[in-house]
Amino acid sequence: MTEPSGKTILIVEDETKLACLLADYLHQAGFATHHLADGRAVIPRVREYPPALILLDILLPGRSGMDICREIRQFSNVPIFMVTARIEEIDRLLGLELGADDYICKPYSPREVVARIRALFRRMEFQLAPDELLVVQEACMEIRCQGQLLDLTPVEYRLLAILLRQPGRVYSRDQLLNQLYEDQRIVTDRTVDSHIKNIRKKIACMLPGRDIITSVYGVGYKLETTPSGPVL
Repeated sequence: MTEPSGKTILIVEDETKLACLLADYLHQAGFATHHLADGRAVIPRVREYPPALILLDILLPGRSGMDICREIRQFSNVPIFMVTARIEEIDRLLGLELGADDYICKPYSPREVVARIRALFRRMEFQLAPDELLVVQEACMEIRCQGQLLDLTPVEYRLLAILLRQPGRVYSRDQLLNQLYEDQRIVTDRTVDSHIKNIRKKIACMLPGRDIITSVYGVGYKLETTPSGPVL
């Protein structure tokens, strides 16, 4: 059995009508889909046919979505959207701590789900090389490099996320500072230099010999789309 070309969304949902409705909207948006209703079938399916994204209900027959998410994160960084009618904050936080990329509460608009999926894929499209990927996970304020979590401070996360939005664009230090600190605190432009230095060191641990963030003399910084050379 082979999967259709393009991005395949795995819908794990025991409400058949809801799953079919969501699949219709995804098909119209150009995605392929596969539907599972039993939690016990998810792990074998993901291992044999890795999807581009998983829409994972929490309350499933056979096995809970939380347990499934936890196990998937042991072998895969596939994006996971948790779907549930349990809207308590503790459930949302627990889902994200287990490695979910987003959280969707029922009842939901299928159009909104499609829009969220498209937005996530757009954020994932910045590739450093065929086998290297920087992925911004906004829902949990994380950035992964080659699938590994970068240990960033909140300010470092925001700074790298800004550069990732438009690879190749040159940002002045003032432009970066204005977006980093919403409270308009007084800081020097050397603050950006210090954060960039720390980010470079952390990326270099995962991509040795690669210069991801380039200094533009007299202006500021940009994130390279084809990085090369030593990290300074």
